[in-house]
Formats: sequence, C-alpha cells, structure tokens
Amino acid sequence: MNRWISLVTVLAVGTLSARADGQLDSAAKASTNAAPKIEKKSAAKPRAAEKKSAKPAKPLPPTGPVTEAPIILITGPATASGDNVNVRGKASFNGEVIAKLNKGDTVSVIEQVILDKPKKDEPTHWAKIGYPAKANVWVHSSYIDATAKTVVPKKLNVRTGPGEHFSIVGVVEKGTAVKEVSTKANWIEIEAPASAYAFVAAKYLNQDNKATVPQVVTIQPPTPAATNTVPSVPAIATNVTDVASTTGVEPAPLPQPDATGAAAPPAVVEEILVPRVVTHEGVVKGTYSIQAATPFGLYSRENGKLINYLYTTSPNLDLKRYKGLHIIVTGEEGLDERWINTPVLTIQRIQVVDK
Repeated sequence: MNRWISLVTVLAVGTLSARADGQLDSAAKASTNAAPKIEKKSAAKPRAAEKKSAKPAKPLPPTGPVTEAPIILITGPATASGDNVNVRGKASFNGEVIAKLNKGDTVSVIEQVILDKPKKDEPTHWAKIGYPAKANVWVHSSYIDATAKTVVPKKLNVRTGPGEHFSIVGVVEKGTAVKEVSTKANWIEIEAPASAYAFVAAKYLNQDNKATVPQVVTIQPPTPAATNTVPSVPAIATNVTDVASTTGVEPAPLPQPDATGAAAPPAVVEEILVPRVVTHEGVVKGTYSIQAATPFGLYSRENGKLINYLYTTSPNLDLKRYKGLHIIVTGEEGLDERWINTPVLTIQRIQVVDK
C-alpha cells in the first residue's frame, strides 16, 4: 500500500514539473517571438529618419537685384547682335521706339549712358547712337520760316513725334535749312539733322575693342515723375480791376503806407540756388587718406595738385578702372564743410582723353 502511495506521489510531482516546464517553454517561445517585433519597430525609425534627411533642401530665393555685367563701348561703329532690336528716343523703356535693328546692322556709337537708378528689369547700360538714317524728326511750325524753310530761333529742339511729350533727340540752330516731309496740325516732319541721336540697350551691340573702360560715359539721373500741367498766369496784373475773379474769393489788398506815410516793406524773395556744373581735365588717382572726402580724386597733369574729389551716385560706375587715366569730367561741384579747400565733384559725364 505504501509502495502505491509513493508511486502516485512521484507521478503527480512529475506531471506538475512537466506542466511547469511547458509553461516556461511557451513563455520563452513567446518572449523569443516578441523580441524580433520590437527590433523591427525600433529598426524602422532610423530608416524613416534617413528618408527625411535624404530630401534635398529647397533653394532660397534671391535676396537682392541681379547685377548687370559691365559693358564697355567706345566711340565708333558697332553691330547689332540680334533681330528686332529697338532704337528709342530715350535711354529707357519709356522712350518711343523709332526704328528697329536686325542682326549685323551697323550703328555709330557716340557715348555710353549708365542709368543711375534703372527701373526693374530695365538695362543699366545704354548706347547713345547716331539717329537712324530712315527715321525723321519733328519741329513746331511756328519756329520755321514759312518762305525760306529755315529755323527762326537761336536753337530749336527736334523731337521724335508731333508733340511736346515726345523725346528731344537733337537741336538745330538759327538759319538752318530744313527739308519738309509732312505736316500734322502745328508740327512739321523734317529730315533728321546730322547731329540727331537715339538710344539702344548696350547689351545688344557688339564691338571689336580691347578698351578697359568706356571712352565716354554719361550718368543719367532718374526721370522725374510726370506732374499735372499748371496753366501759366501773369505774376502781376497791370490793373486789378481788369482781372475777373474766378474763385469767388476777393483778392488780397495791396500794401498800404502806415500812419507815418512810409511804404510797407517789400516781400522777402527767397534766392534760388542753381547747381554749379563744371568741367575739369586731369588724371584720376587714389586719395590715400582715410580723412579724404572720397577714395579718388582728379589731379592736375601740370603740377600734380588735387583739383576735385570725385564722387558718383551710380553703383555701376567703377572709378577704380579709371585710375591713372587722363580724363575730362563734368559734374556738379560743391563744398563740404569738412573739406573747404577742395570741392567735391559729383560725376555726370566722363570722357577718356588718352590711355
């Protein structure tokens, strides 16, 4: 009997151990099966990060204006580099188109024009050229002698069209004979004089030259905005009673003498300061002083003395390129209280004399 009880006890313990081993095995299997899933999830994160970092960065938009490459033109012939190149009455997109050039057409460059503050998408460099041969100009009929067909005033502007709003492209002097082509209202179309000029964007012209700077450069200031025309009226009427009141407001009374019989003091008239524009000749050199008004100056060729400090408002005129050159410069001259002995010249035009 005791032997049977011992046998049953042994079998029961073995069964419990087997069950416990089975639970442990299944738990181990479960743990080993779950581990790869965890590894897969953790492994997926680096790949996602790699994909995000692999995307190329978007290029940043330009933050400033595109600088136009410097163009060097000298006085003389040039050829058009393309077809349908506009020839205008002004060095601006606002200038009237008076002719068109085709590739290979030859023009005569008079000087190079640099716009001080060009408008958006407008070329900075322009060429002032001789007026196209087949294009005509216009003058007002009241300034032409009807019989002799000659110019009456001392100087007369010629324009690209029949009206004062058209561009001025030259001047004819008193006594010059004109050849009439047609008329329109009070304007006469005539053949262009030899001194007439026009403009074309410099980048559309080709020249075979080895110059390091343009031979003649004019700095053109911005064109002032158009204003409404104010009708002119006489400053002083000869007789107040002859002037009709159109505003309904009584005119201001004339100054009356005071009790002592003395006349009232005259009105104070403000003086209008006219810019002093001068032309000087000399050599461009560095000023070599941190106290100088500008980095460059115009020096006399005879005695080497400083004539003017040279200043430009245009970022497209590089005075470094003129260093050591003999030039004739025109501009507005003024004094600065810090340099009262040497005036500063704001450049309007530079002509290279020799190199």
